Amino acid sequence: MVKGWKVIVLMGLLAVMTAGCIPTQRDLRMERDLEEMKRRLASFERNAALQRQAAPGERRLDEVGRQVADLQAAVDTLRVDVQAVSGRLEDLNRQREETRQEMALIRDDLSLKVSSLEDRMAGLTAGAIPAAGNAVPASSPEALYEEGLALIRQQGNFVEGRKKMSDFVQDHAAHPLAVNAMYWIGEAYYGEKKFENAILQFQDVIQKYPDNPKAPAAMLKQGLAFHALGDVKNAKVIMQKVMETYPKSAEAEKARERLATW
Repeated sequence: MVKGWKVIVLMGLLAVMTAGCIPTQRDLRMERDLEEMKRRLASFERNAALQRQAAPGERRLDEVGRQVADLQAAVDTLRVDVQAVSGRLEDLNRQREETRQEMALIRDDLSLKVSSLEDRMAGLTAGAIPAAGNAVPASSPEALYEEGLALIRQQGNFVEGRKKMSDFVQDHAAHPLAVNAMYWIGEAYYGEKKFENAILQFQDVIQKYPDNPKAPAAMLKQGLAFHALGDVKNAKVIMQKVMETYPKSAEAEKARERLATW
C-alpha cells in the first residue's frame, strides 16, 4: 500500500514538472511576436544602413549632374561664339571674293580701253594724234565711261555712276565698252542693295552677250544677288549654271567655292 502511494506521489511530481516545461499558447504567441519584432528591427537596421550608404552616392550624382549642366552651358556658349566667328569669316571671304572680282573686271576694262584707243590711233593720221596728257578727250565715250566707273568703284556713288553708265549705253551702244557699262549698271544696283534690279540687269548682259567675258561674271553676281535676297535655292541653281555654261572660266571655280560654303 505504501509502495502504491509512493508511485502515486512520484507520478504527481512528474506531472507537475512536466506541466512546467510545456509552453502555453500565450508563451508561443509572445515568442512569435518577439521574433517578428527582431525581424522587423533587423530589416529597419538594414534599410538604414543602405540609406546611409546611398546618400553619398546620391550627392555625388547630383554634383555630377550639376557639372554636366555647367559643361553643357559652356558648350552652348562656345557654339554660339563659333557661329559668330564663322559668320565674320564668311563676311571676310565674301568681301575678299568681291574684291577679286572687281580687280578682274578692272583688268578687262583696261584691256578693252587699250584696244579701243589702239583702234582709234590706227585710224588717225600722225598730225591728228592728240597731244600727250590729252589722249582721252573730255567729251569722248571713254571719258564718260571712266567717270561712271570712278563714281561706282572709287566713290561709292552708285546712283550717279549708274546714270553715267546708262548714258554711255544709250549714246554708244556699239562701243566695245558698252557691255562693260551694262555690267557696271548691275554692279551699281547691287551696291544700292536693289538686288532685284541687279538680277534683271545682269540677265540683260547674259542674254545679249553670252560669249562676252562679262557674261560669266554677270551670272556669278546674279547668283550672289539671289543669295542676298535669301533665295538660296535659286542662288545654288545659278551657281551650278555658271559651272555648266562656263566651265573653264574663273567664275566657275568661284561658283564651286560658293556652293561648298552654302
